[in-house]
Amino acid sequence: QVQLVESGGGAVQAGESLRLSCAISGSNIYAMGWFRQAANKEREAVSCIGFSVATTYYVDSVKGRFTISRDDSRKTLYLQMNNLKPEDAATYYCAAAVSLNTMRCDGGLFWGPGTQVSVSS
Repeated sequence: QVQLVESGGGAVQAGESLRLSCAISGSNIYAMGWFRQAANKEREAVSCIGFSVATTYYVDSVKGRFTISRDDSRKTLYLQMNNLKPEDAATYYCAAAVSLNTMRCDGGLFWGPGTQVSVSS
């Protein structure tokens, strides 16, 4: 059974930073990603990273501000979020076994319960 647990969410002011972490159980290594869903909006892929860290995806709205990384020795996925904007406020979910290339990211067989990010202006 694969389990994912996100942490690092919180309430910040616009322009501040947060780092999200996702701890994953199990011995397999997966392509992984961060997704978010704001109130009354559809879930969107924010950033994903493949087995090889050379393959990453970012949604246009976070390019240059967010950085995804993974530490497989610690079985942890990260999302460094800088210069946060009110429109970044959402529940952020970690997913494993996603399908991605540099142009898109979707799917995900395993999901965490989510962590809330609030950004005030």
